Amino acid sequence: MADPWQECMDYAVILARQAGEMIREALKNKMDVMIKSSPADLVTVTDQKVEKMLMSSIKEKYPYHSFIGEESVAAGEKTVFTEQPTWIIDPIDGTTNFVHRFPFVAVSIGFVVNKEMEFGVVYSCVEDKMYTGRKGKGAFCNGQKLRVSQQEGIRSVGTAAVNMCLVATGGADAYYEMGIHCWDMAGAGIIVIEAGGVLLDVTGGPFDLMSRRIIAASNIALAERIAKELEIIPLQRDDES
Repeated sequence: MADPWQECMDYAVILARQAGEMIREALKNKMDVMIKSSPADLVTVTDQKVEKMLMSSIKEKYPYHSFIGEESVAAGEKTVFTEQPTWIIDPIDGTTNFVHRFPFVAVSIGFVVNKEMEFGVVYSCVEDKMYTGRKGKGAFCNGQKLRVSQQEGIRSVGTAAVNMCLVATGGADAYYEMGIHCWDMAGAGIIVIEAGGVLLDVTGGPFDLMSRRIIAASNIALAERIAKELEIIPLQRDDES
């Protein structure tokens, strides 16, 4: 039986590389920085240009698919999450890093079918590391298969997608966050799972892509231990915005 989504994943990798080239080029120039919801929530012209390129390219090739993009939502679009094949895009995960030219900046593309993560592509473009994960087929970085670590520690570099990919590589053992969005998690989530890791809600329950909170860990025992220590912050869901 033909694989209906492999072509989509291959195309996502091509687009992520194109987006990464746009970001690297922008790093050489002066940036126009704007504030969204708070001084810690930044957006640049490059965020908007990259998302426009990604969305227009995907819509041209797959006009019947659905889309959720960080900058589109920031501009007022509703987050509509259905069973339809859905692309969830963060054009620059780590905008604050990007503004300060800190090297952990990533393009994140998640693909969800029937509300389940099918594949993810995260391109850490300054490092030139292409992380990919496909449901049931493993996780890879630049073609090398990934496995989570057997240790127990937490590490953060300021971008959700790269933090989660570090868990997938074994470079970090766990990562948790509250207050992020589906576009921060959709690309890297499946990469963690396919590398042998686990995703949980911060309550210790099942992970929910629209919940705006996550624990990514190398094993279930570590994830559950972290959940027991966390104080839960009430958040509006992405699909209620």
